[in-house]
Amino acid sequence: MKIKYVLPFFLLFTMCVFGQMDRKDQDQIRAVKSSRIATSLNLTSAEAAKFWPMYLACEEKTYDINYNKIRPITIKLEEKGIDSFTPKDAQLLLMQLESAEDEIFKLKKKLMTDLRPIIGPKKVLKLRKAEDEFNRMLMNKLKAKKD
Repeated sequence: MKIKYVLPFFLLFTMCVFGQMDRKDQDQIRAVKSSRIATSLNLTSAEAAKFWPMYLACEEKTYDINYNKIRPITIKLEEKGIDSFTPKDAQLLLMQLESAEDEIFKLKKKLMTDLRPIIGPKKVLKLRKAEDEFNRMLMNKLKAKKD
């Protein structure tokens, strides 16, 4: 249940971070993330051949949802200010955000389900752990950069 609340926050944070970076920085971050995941999972060549296309497709779809659905809403909120919206408009924006976040949640859930027979449940858990550790490291580096 907690994941439903933590995931949207993290996705919004990630989207904001990626929105402030140029393409080169984004590519570097993706490369480091892929490297960390590969190291953590220690996939066989057969597992890797099936894992990476599925994982990268999910990441791309997640990015598209963030960029095309969530980002325009957050930009609108920042530009106009939350107080400028009527309750009806705020409700509509909230429903759109929830819908986009639910799409991302379903994508991640489907990925985990699809990966189980390919890499096994232990490696799926290792994937989750590797992603969490990477996200924590990224947030710490961004905090350090601000200070």
